Amino acid sequence: MKTLATATLLATTGIFGLSGCASTGNVTPQYVPPSTYQSYDCQALNQEYARVNRYVDAALNEQSTLSSTGVGIGVSAGSWGISPNISFGLGKSENTKARDAKLSRLYGERDAIVQSARIQNCDFVDGIKIYGE
Repeated sequence: MKTLATATLLATTGIFGLSGCASTGNVTPQYVPPSTYQSYDCQALNQEYARVNRYVDAALNEQSTLSSTGVGIGVSAGSWGISPNISFGLGKSENTKARDAKLSRLYGERDAIVQSARIQNCDFVDGIKIYGE
């Protein structure tokens, strides 16, 4: 059982070691204190780092920028009388504030995990950079 855990830890470390520094694009990480993760050991920190990265990947792949589409048919009345009208709603929304807020929090958590792992001298953080490095 211990061998399986060690192999999993090494495989995960290799994957993240090859990925190096993860880019945050235009999103600035929120501050999360590294002391949040001070009770975690290196294996738990590695698992938490992998979990947060999965959430980052899922947030980056969200289709949150699509707006509603459709055709509206109705009748309008005015001083000119009663007339039919048709409206079309097509397009993309550029509003990504909710996704960016989620990414900001996740990037902050990821940086805090890396800082806590550095304090504990965990091997999996070798070569991983945090925001601003």
